[in-house]
Amino acid sequence: MSRIPRSARRAVQAGTRTAGRLTAELRMTPSFLVVGAKRAGTTSLYDTLAGHPQVLRAVLHKEVHYFDNAYHRGASWYRGHFPTRAAAAISARRTGLTAVTGEATPSYMWHPLAAMRIAADLPDVRLIVLIRDPVQRAHSEHAHSVSMGWESEPFERALDLEEQRLSGEVARLVAEPLYRSRPHACQAYVTRGRYVEQLERLAALVGRDRLHVIDSDSMFLDAGPALDGLTSFLGLQTWQPSDLANLNARPRPVLPAHLNTRLADEFAPYDERLARWLGWTPSWRR
Repeated sequence: MSRIPRSARRAVQAGTRTAGRLTAELRMTPSFLVVGAKRAGTTSLYDTLAGHPQVLRAVLHKEVHYFDNAYHRGASWYRGHFPTRAAAAISARRTGLTAVTGEATPSYMWHPLAAMRIAADLPDVRLIVLIRDPVQRAHSEHAHSVSMGWESEPFERALDLEEQRLSGEVARLVAEPLYRSRPHACQAYVTRGRYVEQLERLAALVGRDRLHVIDSDSMFLDAGPALDGLTSFLGLQTWQPSDLANLNARPRPVLPAHLNTRLADEFAPYDERLARWLGWTPSWRR
């Protein structure tokens, strides 16, 4: 963990963002976004992809949260999070390859306004979606929310409360763009795992051809095919890293059998629709 005090880190970040905003016209436009799903390996994929010789990292951190939480800050603020075109030119001279940049905010596919904003502002951007066994994703998100202080209920009770907690939250997010919803962001354990609904909405707004879906469970077993497909989708030179680290993994209790069965049954119809939409069966349903 960094020994720099949090207040100092925030001051440095604020200064960097201000400088970035003032130089926005000199900066790169992202050509890809990793838009979800939360707790499905987005950190690992982004860190791995950032090792590609053509990819330049976003400034400061991978999650910019512009299209969900910070859209009111404006396009210059957003552009300030990316490397300069001069840095891209230096990279291109060094590698002989065109440099690209992007970010990874896994709430973009989930937030009700993000996809519409992305479609309007970045008409050529390519979107990457990771999907994971939704039962394990839900359990993982609960453990993460507990660790962050966003959840105080045990998993089964949180599942029982989910519908009540989420009631009216989407409508309020749409009506009040500055509203921040903790239930919607941190406690949508089951609803967030209905991937097909989110993919259908994304495809309707940005086009199916600009979406690339990766089964993260398969990716962590054998990264080669997944990364080959991804570099092809992004128009990057074929490349394989030495390994794919599973970052951000969090220890959690074993999921009780009755909850595993309950959730698998709840997800079954959505997984069937997902398989039809994808044209292939997700690994957790094979």
